[in-house]
Amino acid sequence: MYGLAIFDFLIDWLNQSITFLQFTTSPLEILGFVTGAICVYLNTRQNVLGWFFGIVNALLYALVFWQVQLYADMGLQGYYFLTSIYGWYMWTYGGKSHEGVRVSRTPIRLYGLFGMLFLAFTLLWGYLLETFTDASLSYVDSGLTISSLIAQWMMARKYLENWLLWIAADACYMAMYWYKGLQLTALLYLVFLVLAVMGYLNWRKDLRLP
Repeated sequence: MYGLAIFDFLIDWLNQSITFLQFTTSPLEILGFVTGAICVYLNTRQNVLGWFFGIVNALLYALVFWQVQLYADMGLQGYYFLTSIYGWYMWTYGGKSHEGVRVSRTPIRLYGLFGMLFLAFTLLWGYLLETFTDASLSYVDSGLTISSLIAQWMMARKYLENWLLWIAADACYMAMYWYKGLQLTALLYLVFLVLAVMGYLNWRKDLRLP
């Protein structure tokens, strides 16, 4: 009896969610959801085609974020576009042997640099957006943006810890996008969060291989 009640509740919740998304989600956001999920999944498998879907996803989401005035995120898509090309090259021809980079630990010397970049650009970008634009959540958006810039570059270099940074950023992005009414994008970042955990576990296994 209780099992049927729970089942009925879940079916009703699912139907309401689908109806809600039908009226609040744009076709661009749907395409961004699909290409983004494919991109990250292929990256967790170290499949170079993930960078192709990353390029398409960047173009789609640049338009989505422009529509909701998240300008820091819109600018981030240009960076994703360029680093997807860079990552495609590094995974295919990078490394000393030019046979593609392998999974490795992030050099210790880079952590201090990453910390300074995060603090400086979060404050600067957040101030500029807050002062000169009608941007929403300026400092939060800017902090998540610089975190994503760093994580994306780390992924292109196949540094294992990129996934740990993505896990933290994706959790924060979920909350921000839901608040901004981008429910499908928030759901996408939940998918990204799960995939980031998978990516870390998969890459860590590869790191241990001779």
